Amino acid sequence: RNRSTMLALILEAFATALGGQPVTWDEPISCHHNYVAEETHAGREVLVTRKGAIRAGKGDMGIIPGSMGTGSYIVRGLGNEDAMCSASHGAGRRMSRNQAKRTFTEAELAEQTAGVECRKDRGVLDEIPGAYKDIADVIARQTDLVEVVHHIKQVVCVKG
Repeated sequence: RNRSTMLALILEAFATALGGQPVTWDEPISCHHNYVAEETHAGREVLVTRKGAIRAGKGDMGIIPGSMGTGSYIVRGLGNEDAMCSASHGAGRRMSRNQAKRTFTEAELAEQTAGVECRKDRGVLDEIPGAYKDIADVIARQTDLVEVVHHIKQVVCVKG
């Protein structure tokens, strides 16, 4: 319900910004992670815990994010039963939040997020792109789980 409410508010804000013109778009991709679902796999009713993972059933649309500066992928699930119809939720961290704060500077954060409108202060230093795995490599390692529909590059990233 939260996602649909936010989406309605975004459409309303766009319409207002465009002088009252109605705004529409295709079916939204509502892709969540870190949850438990009752599903049937190998003929058995099971509870699937997706921690850091999304559902990637045959035809399921999903979003696999990179970091604040590397873009994200829109994907379509292939329904791989060996993976319980799952795929990664994102790039995944290369280092802990504390290690990132000790390793990188605000200047490096600004450099790594150049071209993206976002916070570039110490408060989000732990989210620096260098603290994450290479999203292109992560995607390349799951070609048996998802097919890439689009690679998108963010222009705005809101953290905190």
